Amino acid sequence: MTLTIPTIDCSVQDPVKALAELRRKLSPQGDIVSEAGRQRTIALFGEPLAPRQVVQRICADVRERGLAAVLEYTAKLDHQRLTLDTMRVSAAELKAAHESCDHEFLSTIRRIRENIVEFQSQILHGDVQLIRLQGSGRVELRQRYLPLKRIGICVPGGAAAYPSTVLMTAVPAQTAGVKEIVVVVPPTEFGGYNKSLLATCAEIGITEIYRIGGAQAVAAMAYGVEGLPRVDKIVGPGNLFVALAKQHVYGEVDIDSIAGPSEVVLLADDSAMPRYVAADLISQAEHSPGSAILITWHAPLIDAVRTELTQQLSQLPRGDLARTSLNEYGAIVLVRDANQAAQLADLLAPEHLHISTRVPEDLLKTIQNAGAIFMGHQTPVAVGDYFAGPSHVLPTGGTARFANGLCANDFLKRSSVISYNHAALQDAADDIRRLAAVEGLTAHSSSVDVRLDNP
Repeated sequence: MTLTIPTIDCSVQDPVKALAELRRKLSPQGDIVSEAGRQRTIALFGEPLAPRQVVQRICADVRERGLAAVLEYTAKLDHQRLTLDTMRVSAAELKAAHESCDHEFLSTIRRIRENIVEFQSQILHGDVQLIRLQGSGRVELRQRYLPLKRIGICVPGGAAAYPSTVLMTAVPAQTAGVKEIVVVVPPTEFGGYNKSLLATCAEIGITEIYRIGGAQAVAAMAYGVEGLPRVDKIVGPGNLFVALAKQHVYGEVDIDSIAGPSEVVLLADDSAMPRYVAADLISQAEHSPGSAILITWHAPLIDAVRTELTQQLSQLPRGDLARTSLNEYGAIVLVRDANQAAQLADLLAPEHLHISTRVPEDLLKTIQNAGAIFMGHQTPVAVGDYFAGPSHVLPTGGTARFANGLCANDFLKRSSVISYNHAALQDAADDIRRLAAVEGLTAHSSSVDVRLDNP
């Protein structure tokens, strides 16, 4: 397959229009499905439903029939006939996976966990207290943070194993103080039967793991089924059906985001190394689908990067998959200058933004929208995906305009705590009465007056 990643020259093309089409292809709108997926849907439901309709059917069925529906969809979609006992990974299986795991791998897991805990602990919210002397009275105001009691994590397991997802979701939750953490993972060789993934769970103390995936796993965690009590929040990545299922159950539980395929926007000047740039684009494209966009104002870089892409893709095991993603969801954009590059990057609001320039801090000052930002030539996205400490669960599809990456604070529930004494209430009474009168809520005034009339 030939590399045909398109080049967009902003002097003759509208980059906003061209890149909007890429966004549309990768967005979780639920109206695009492959022919193979269409045939599976017909076989399962007897009609060619859109993915969103499939998710609605599955979630409604799980809500009504519980575990029986979960096991039925697991048999039909994942071709695994499980029972209540085999659905959950046993303590013996976890122990065996941990004991047989490579010691160097476990050492790596421990080092990454330490990095995550160190960073997440530094940003973790703590209780706030304000004492206000109001007239002759005293007011005490507090913001109290408590961890959620029970959370669920979706871990992919279709085409590859993802111990990193366990780390980047569970460890922030543990840092926040969450006691009950549920992991759901498809019943595949890369998922619920993968020893490295199970050993990672065991190493960090996750013991509640279920071999279920897709929309049925999301519904099971949201509604609760026999053997799997409901959770308070669902986090973690997944395919289109997982994303749509999370959207569907939001309100029954909280969710982190409605995540789409991985993406990177790379800003590069004349100091960027073509082989580095190519490697960084491929590293996200190999997720397949994955979007990788280079924006540069140094025209000679474009041909050099194309040459490197062709060479590197031919040498990588997932090169064909990455090449397909680059052709379908990638772009190389030639802009006028660094300012136009920053404006375009801000408009795209990517999951990963890599500033590969001589002085990256200069561009950083002009950019607001990105899930995670990687600075300079020696900071590939892989260090964020695997090692640095911030979570790699990030907003995609332009949602970084308003959404944030997952962190320990997302597993906290906050409450305000307010305490007035009699003198403070008396001092505030006229303002409360005045606002209550404007809104016509006289009982609000009365609740104050009854206390002041009868101290």
